[in-house]
Amino acid sequence: MTDTRGPQPGGGAATGQERVAQPYQPPQAYAAPPGPGAPRGGGGPAAQRAPRTGARTTPRTRKARLRVAKADPWSVMKVSFLLSVALGICTIVAAVVLWMVMDAMGVFSTVGGTISEATGSNESNGFDLQSFLSLPRVLVFSSVIATINVVLATALATLGSFIYNLSAGFVGGVELTLAEDE
Repeated sequence: MTDTRGPQPGGGAATGQERVAQPYQPPQAYAAPPGPGAPRGGGGPAAQRAPRTGARTTPRTRKARLRVAKADPWSVMKVSFLLSVALGICTIVAAVVLWMVMDAMGVFSTVGGTISEATGSNESNGFDLQSFLSLPRVLVFSSVIATINVVLATALATLGSFIYNLSAGFVGGVELTLAEDE
C-alpha cells in the first residue's frame, strides 16, 4: 500500500533531531486585526474579537401568521356553557343586590304610593307593589331568566361554530398574526 496523504509531521522517519514541544494553540475563529500593535502569531487573549458597539438595541419581534380553519363544536359548547353559567350566576347576584339597594332607598314604597294615588284606590283593594316585587319573586324570576340565557347562549354558540366551520371551508377561515415581544 502507498501512503498518499503526503508528509506527516512527527510521523516520518527519525531525523535524529528532537522537536521542541510547544503549547497547544486552538484555532482562532477570527483573524487577528492587521496593523501596528497587533499581536503576532495569532495567540493570546488579545487576538479575540471585540463585541460590536453598533448592535441593534431594539428587541427583535417574531411574528407568525396562523389561520383558524376549524372550531370544534364540542369544545365550543363546553366553554360557552361554563361562561353562560357564570353569567347566569352574575345575573342572579346583580338582581339581588339591586333589589336590596332599591329596598333600602325606599323606592318600592314610594312607587307603590304613587301608583295608589294615580289609580285612586285605597289600601284595601289597590295594587301592592311591595308584595308583588318581593325578594323571593325577584329571585325566582331572575333564576328563570338566567336558566333560559344558559340554554340559549350554549345552543347559539354551538350553532355558530357549525356555521363558522361551513364558511371556513369556503373562504379558508380567519387569519391571525401573532407577535412575540422579547
